[in-house]
Amino acid sequence: MGMPALKKEKYTYGDYVSWETDERFELIDGVVYNLAAPSKEHQDASRELLTEFNIYLRGKKCIVYNAPFDVRLPKGNEVDDDVDTVVQPDLAVICDKTKLDKAGCRGAPDLIVEIVSQDVSRDLKDKFFLYEKHKVKEYWVVHPVDKTVIVFKTGNNNQYGRPDIYSSKDTIKVGIFPDLEIDLNKVFIE
Repeated sequence: MGMPALKKEKYTYGDYVSWETDERFELIDGVVYNLAAPSKEHQDASRELLTEFNIYLRGKKCIVYNAPFDVRLPKGNEVDDDVDTVVQPDLAVICDKTKLDKAGCRGAPDLIVEIVSQDVSRDLKDKFFLYEKHKVKEYWVVHPVDKTVIVFKTGNNNQYGRPDIYSSKDTIKVGIFPDLEIDLNKVFIE
């Protein structure tokens, strides 16, 4: 099955769940984005980061999910069918379990990791502003080919401050978990 016949300018989560296809999509403010098939480097970084977070979070109140996992970001109190933004971050750490339901997560995760597949501008521009607006505390953009990670953290003004930039030789001290450090040499494998 292919992409649904798109006939409207804006779509909602109600439309999204009705599409009968094996392809993956995201909606940002009602606009449909097709997700590219991930590369080997993408999947390697995703697996290693998921492992690091999962081991750390075992037995703690927060939980990590990996894509495909729907995160619905409502603008207010609209019903799910009317939500016009649903994303599938590569990793999402959620500490408020009341946001979790059978469909995924409704509301902002505490930490989101996006691993660049092809369109870096969507991650560095569109999703940056989207996650900042929804108050995602920490947002990582991972570039597996260049072996770099850009980390944005929410400041006192509820906006992302100047990013921290890491390479494969660095260790990231995770902002929302002061006792978690991730060695990127273990994430960016050959």
